[in-house]
Amino acid sequence: MPYRGPVRRTGPSFLAQAHAQPAPAMTTDTQSPQHDHGPLRRLLGSAFAMLQTRLELIGIELAEEKERLLAVLFLGLAAMMLATMALIALTALIAIAFWDTWRWQALAVITAVYALAALVCALKARSGLRNAPLVFQATLEEFEKDREILRKH
Repeated sequence: MPYRGPVRRTGPSFLAQAHAQPAPAMTTDTQSPQHDHGPLRRLLGSAFAMLQTRLELIGIELAEEKERLLAVLFLGLAAMMLATMALIALTALIAIAFWDTWRWQALAVITAVYALAALVCALKARSGLRNAPLVFQATLEEFEKDREILRKH
């Protein structure tokens, strides 16, 4: 082989040369033939590739769910803080307006309205938690498709 200068160890030409050279022949009889494990290796490779894809999907869905929950939590806390300030101001306004004539009755009505509103909010929150979609719905659907494909073959 003629000298071609310094050997380049990266890039497609090096890889092509490395793969073009035949592997040395095995001289021991204890080695099993390579073709016996080919289909099993391909099957295991496919199974691991599917599992890796599904795990990546779980990670993506988890990140999306985290972002959504943080945004909802922040907006919910801001809304609760502003609503609390508005209710304090409204309570003071009503109490001052009825202070001379119906002060106890006005405060009792305000308390009943707040308690009723709190009960409605608690029931809606419980309903929202019970009717929430599954967190990893897309991943579960993909696993179900994989199971159906494996059952057919």
